[in-house]
Amino acid sequence: MRRFLLAAVMFGMAAGAQAADMPDFLRGTLPASNAPTRNWDGWYAGGQAGESWGNTDYRNTASAQTNNLFRGTTLAGPASELNVLGKVNEQSTAFGAFVGRNWQFDDVVLGVEANYNYLSGLSSSTGGTIGPIQVPEPGLVLPAGQTGVDSVTLTGRSALRVHDQVTFRGRAGWATGDFLPYMFGGLAVGRMDVSSTVSSSVNRTIFDAGGGVVSSGPLPQFALTSTVAKSNAFVAGWTAGLGFDYMLWGNVFLRAEWEYIQFMSIQETSVSENSVHAGIGYKF
Repeated sequence: MRRFLLAAVMFGMAAGAQAADMPDFLRGTLPASNAPTRNWDGWYAGGQAGESWGNTDYRNTASAQTNNLFRGTTLAGPASELNVLGKVNEQSTAFGAFVGRNWQFDDVVLGVEANYNYLSGLSSSTGGTIGPIQVPEPGLVLPAGQTGVDSVTLTGRSALRVHDQVTFRGRAGWATGDFLPYMFGGLAVGRMDVSSTVSSSVNRTIFDAGGGVVSSGPLPQFALTSTVAKSNAFVAGWTAGLGFDYMLWGNVFLRAEWEYIQFMSIQETSVSENSVHAGIGYKF
């Protein structure tokens, strides 16, 4: 047994010595990368272009106006539940610029950034009509056996345009070689135009006890129109996304990113965006 152990140890030592003399690729190892991690610390600025896809939700746009049209009447409740409009998608080219500051801790890079984009045509409009909706009128003073029903018709049209927007971001990234992948989140402010028009008409029909029509005709007092509009309104929201910077040469870097923005409602209308950007910047 001792001879066997001694022989095994001597064989292992010899094999180890031979392995030490073998090339790296025969020992199953790869040469280590000597590429240094870039220094991203400091101020930077640049420009960008991209594409934005918006989704505008008009489903509640007409509700406030409808409530005003029928306030104090038996039609207020039923009419407020009528969704005249829906959701609309839109697309636009975007151009902008960014400026920010990085602080680097070994491979971790933290920073803040202001980002501006002008949208050449992120606008949408929609229209629709709903009705006539039958609403019983039990409070009418009618001859015995007769009943009254009002038929409500609503017509709506709305439009929204996002002119430009600015985001204020916090960033967190991981520096590896020439790459800086990062994620970000923060506040957004958009400049928008929004308008909405709602028109109503009501037709009243009186039935006899057998269901026959006694009379039918429009109610002029409910032939109403409400229009509200705002121009260059500033709307707040939030933003989040992912991207990476790549140091091209010297202090010049390329950028690619995806961004999501959700704005707060304006006139009961809300808009969200998905955008992709490509840019070039310089680190000072």
